[in-house]
Amino acid sequence: MNESLQVITNMFENVREVIVGKDEQIKQTICCWLAGGHILIEDFPGTGKTMLARAIAISAKVDFKRVQFTADLLPSDVVGSAIYNQAKASFEFVRGPLFTTVFLGDEINRATPRTQSALLEAMGEGQITAEGNTWKLNPMFFVMATQNPVEQHGTFPLPEAQLDRFMMKISMGYPRPEDEINLVKNQNAAHPIHALEPVETEQRLRFVREAIPKIKVADSVYRYAQKLVSATRTSKELKLGASPRAMISLIRAAQSMALMDGLDYVRPTHVYNLAKPVIGHRLIPTSEARLSDKTADQILTAIIQEIQVPVS
Repeated sequence: MNESLQVITNMFENVREVIVGKDEQIKQTICCWLAGGHILIEDFPGTGKTMLARAIAISAKVDFKRVQFTADLLPSDVVGSAIYNQAKASFEFVRGPLFTTVFLGDEINRATPRTQSALLEAMGEGQITAEGNTWKLNPMFFVMATQNPVEQHGTFPLPEAQLDRFMMKISMGYPRPEDEINLVKNQNAAHPIHALEPVETEQRLRFVREAIPKIKVADSVYRYAQKLVSATRTSKELKLGASPRAMISLIRAAQSMALMDGLDYVRPTHVYNLAKPVIGHRLIPTSEARLSDKTADQILTAIIQEIQVPVS
């Protein structure tokens, strides 16, 4: 437990050197990676989404690849493609940037659904199939995707199957006034990301991940999580509720967060606090709810407030 907590603390404190005033978002991102999930970060340009991804990868000293998603990006640009080798008179598969440990899909909703779907197998099964062959990805493979709000021009909404593959969706938000001033002061000479050094290793992060399933979950916590996801399925204001994968993700994320808090058991408040980032992006409001200007976030907030949090 102590060693796991030290690894987590090292990662958290190091990323804080670059990402100012966003402790909750840093914690959620590390929590998601350690839990074996993938994260979607939605916000306007310039709020630190890409820097967060780079800081995470540098801190852990792992391979990092970034792809800027655009409308003309092809699936082969992400996965890879067969290239003819004249010397050998045969085709050879050239691996794309998806063959990495931490993959940043920048502005993922600017690409077409066909290209977005190239990530599905990698995120869901940890492997890539192309040209009749299948390759296993690094066990610590982690997708961090950023997207602009869907109201912005030139964006394609992510399909439901793609959204369900993300364990969490978070927003960076604009910094507080004092944090914004400190951020600008720190970048007067050079960006802090250039001075950032690794503080952990992939091997130690794997050790932490292996400890997460050992975090105890009481039956009352399981029932509470099930009530939350079940309520989204029966809500008259939602066309699509949370899938069983959502409950698996919720429990797994809660175990990861409990470990980050130095506990060997999950508190009901862990599930309560993670319900929005884990469940919210999977929900689709009905047409009637949209006409009433109700968002999935508002509907989920009401559901969370209605269900009693167990005492223990």
